[in-house]
Amino acid sequence: MTTYVAQIAPQRSTQYSALADALAPHELALSPLGKDISGVAPLTLGGQGYLRFDLAAALDDAQRRELGMLAMTSAVFEYRESADGPWLRPVDLGYQPAFPPDLLMTRRYRGKTNELFTLFMCNVARHSSAFAASPWHDLRVFDPLAGGGTTLLAALVLGAHASGVEQDGSDVESTATFIQQYAREQGIACKATEERLKKAGRRWQFTLGKDTPRQCVLALGDTVQSAELLRDIKRPNLIVTDLPYGIQHHGELTGLLGAALPVWTELLLPGGGMALAWDATRFPRAEMLAQVKMAGGLEALNEPPYDQLAHRVDRVIKQRDVLVARKPA
Repeated sequence: MTTYVAQIAPQRSTQYSALADALAPHELALSPLGKDISGVAPLTLGGQGYLRFDLAAALDDAQRRELGMLAMTSAVFEYRESADGPWLRPVDLGYQPAFPPDLLMTRRYRGKTNELFTLFMCNVARHSSAFAASPWHDLRVFDPLAGGGTTLLAALVLGAHASGVEQDGSDVESTATFIQQYAREQGIACKATEERLKKAGRRWQFTLGKDTPRQCVLALGDTVQSAELLRDIKRPNLIVTDLPYGIQHHGELTGLLGAALPVWTELLLPGGGMALAWDATRFPRAEMLAQVKMAGGLEALNEPPYDQLAHRVDRVIKQRDVLVARKPA
């Protein structure tokens, strides 16, 4: 038996100070390592939070890489007790992001979803899909409510192809501008094309990188037209989105989900995973489960720890929740 500790990822903002503590054990449990670990427990060393866990054998290369991709933990150490106190030996995780993490962290805009939370949702969607063993560079992530592009940038950093639909023209324009400016400043090869889609909207296509180029597609239009906006684009393995927080009335959210969920589900490849985050303060989990069931075509995952992903964001969003679903293969 080998014992390890994974450092809880530090948060830039005190607003999210408890986020990683709440979600780290669940992200680890849902990862490919989940079936092999035991004895998971929080641990504090020198004032820093860690997550302790046991493995029957030492970490192999694949397990190291998976740990390196987790959002809610960072450095990992082999852990041993001794008479002089615990002994930690750093573990080389062997994971390199496809693009600098600053691509995700640098982009700032009002209402931006926490970057580590977005990476968490991408990971949980992958872990819960039929593509859990597939490397990120073989996967495609779609955000049907792309906002300022945080999910797209997270997917690119992980190594996936990314696509998104957003109806706010200023968000789309600023995201397209940011991608091109960032690539130019960082010396990343970037080919950008803009096109108008008949009766649908506009979209931008970016090809980023040289050796293993990644494609990013960003379309301006209504999410219920996602199939038309993404025509000629390969269907996604994963759908990850953060539902709008400004909706005050149940009717608005149920109307959006009733119209859009069937469209999103149809786009998703068989075996694909979907992760939806929303403000559960006013819209309970039971109602979200009912909406997914009503839309059809998805299996909502609601056993532990999927039913334990709710957490506090701030004084307004007292409870944000995550629903994970899978499209039958």
